Amino acid sequence: MGIKAQAAVVWEAGAPLSLEEIELDDPREDEIVVRVVACGVCHTDEAARLGQPPVSFPLVLGHEGAGIVERTGSEIHAVKPGDRVLFTPDYCGRCEQCRLGYTPYCDDAGPLSFAGAERASCGGRRVRTSFFGQSSFATRAVVSERNIVPVPADAPLHLLAGLTCGIQTGAGAILNAMPVGSSDAVAVFGSGAVGLSAVMAAVASGARSVVAVDRVPSRLSAALELGATYVIDTSGRTLDSVASEVVEATGGGADSVLDTTSDPGVILAGVQSLATHGTCSVITGSGAPVAVPPGALLMKGRKLRGTVGGHINPTVFIPRLIEMHRRGRFPFDRLVKNYPFTEVATAMADSLAGGTIKPVLTF
Repeated sequence: MGIKAQAAVVWEAGAPLSLEEIELDDPREDEIVVRVVACGVCHTDEAARLGQPPVSFPLVLGHEGAGIVERTGSEIHAVKPGDRVLFTPDYCGRCEQCRLGYTPYCDDAGPLSFAGAERASCGGRRVRTSFFGQSSFATRAVVSERNIVPVPADAPLHLLAGLTCGIQTGAGAILNAMPVGSSDAVAVFGSGAVGLSAVMAAVASGARSVVAVDRVPSRLSAALELGATYVIDTSGRTLDSVASEVVEATGGGADSVLDTTSDPGVILAGVQSLATHGTCSVITGSGAPVAVPPGALLMKGRKLRGTVGGHINPTVFIPRLIEMHRRGRFPFDRLVKNYPFTEVATAMADSLAGGTIKPVLTF
């Protein structure tokens, strides 16, 4: 028999989320059935709802789930019923990047994240699940051992569900991809969930200067509360002047710049904000081309690079973030606002409007 669940289904590109009763196919022997307790909301969910990047419909979204194990297949040994787990993006586990521990760069990351599979039914129609290996906008999800992180029995899932995509990405860019040291100056362009996570990580790393750049005053205030040493409001400003102010605020330029906006002009300003031998990292892409004059890189030995998903296996990095939070060094819970699952559309709208930094649904 299948597994009954309530899920937020997108029937076609651009359609609103529709709460439906679905029936998940029975799990395979290498899969785990989890009762979802909480799920973070990410801009990627909204992009997929609109069909960007291309996905197939009907589809259950959600890729930052957390819950309690209900059933395990015979090939599962890492967890048992009753265990609490977080879900991370799935990966193949076989390619070179996976074997090296850089699972966000898995050769099959695209298909495993966005293709999904027809593993559920609703109203006589087949529905795709396994979005990012989980489809966690549902009261139950089927996952693998690869993309779960066991957590203690008293773990606050209503907070931890927010860790496994954007927050991990921002923190990982600072702590893993660059990484930032105590003598470094850091500038973060964009102060949403990803950017503020990068700010917290830079503060935790002991960076001598942390500059947050945004156009939303409330988010700049949040950056200061989280430890940023300087903030820049871009409203009514030219990007050239913003870059100059970053250089001045950091005493000669930032050693590490993180762009979370994917805006080509902002990325160029990030490069222009760099000190000699500095690195500007880009963690998301809009598809728009970025025009960086070679001289902006060559004359000061600067670098422009991309990073994905925290630049390390999340099953290794997420426990590190949880421990940092326990010690008071990564207060990501200050970004989280909980919404009941039935208000998933409101949570997504509030996130897009900038009113909520990190929405997390509770079931």
